[in-house]
Amino acid sequence: MGLSASPLEVILFVLFVVYLVFQPSTPTVLTPFIDNLFGTIVVISLALYIFLYMNPILGVLGIFVAYELIRRTSTKTISMIQYSPEQPIKDMEMRRMNPPKERTLEESMVQKMAPISDGGVIVSEYTPVADDIRGASMV
Repeated sequence: MGLSASPLEVILFVLFVVYLVFQPSTPTVLTPFIDNLFGTIVVISLALYIFLYMNPILGVLGIFVAYELIRRTSTKTISMIQYSPEQPIKDMEMRRMNPPKERTLEESMVQKMAPISDGGVIVSEYTPVADDIRGASMV
């Protein structure tokens, strides 16, 4: 930061460096506000504002902080959704709507009529017949 940095820029610089170095977790109170389309747009807008109207070093650091904030918050929300109390009910409903697939008539007939393997040798009643093709030309 140069000599022309305001006290606000210095404080923001220190806060951004502390956030990136120590990686504190996002408070769960703020998570729903950041992890949606509107919150993501606000965070990106603030980062772009800092990038355009404040010290360039602070702007680049602000973009990294915005990226980390969005990344950490989305991970926390995904884990909250995964372990929500309603999830087992939803899983049971999905299993009910998608019953196990039963074997079709075609599959059972193929299984029944498939050649039986005897130690790697396929036992079958069918024997192929081929004529002698000596003297035939390649067409």
